[in-house]
Amino acid sequence: QVQLVESGGGLVQAGGSLRLSCAASGRTLNSYATGWFRQAPGKEREFVASINRSGGNTYYADSVKGRFTISRDNAKNTVYLQMNSLKPEDTATYYCAASWVAATGPNEYFYWGQGTQVTVSS
Repeated sequence: QVQLVESGGGLVQAGGSLRLSCAASGRTLNSYATGWFRQAPGKEREFVASINRSGGNTYYADSVKGRFTISRDNAKNTVYLQMNSLKPEDTATYYCAASWVAATGPNEYFYWGQGTQVTVSS
């Protein structure tokens, strides 16, 4: 198995940036495709971005396309989510998850981190 730990969340004003990190232990993270999901209060967990094992293919939700960038550094066993031009509606707990495929649905992800809170103020 792989253990995932997210970090980098915090409070930021609208228009600002944050970079989230997902550090893996156990198996190397390049054994897995990795996705970022988020869940706001009262909302379902939603897909944000995903990346395949090699990092050559990425996928984004329409709501974050052009603002967020997912990347991975397999040498560092870490996946990142660079979030720019943040909006209040981006406020959520962000989760890193691992899967065999870079899917957009949560059901194919079987390892999850504990989440990191991102709050974007007006």
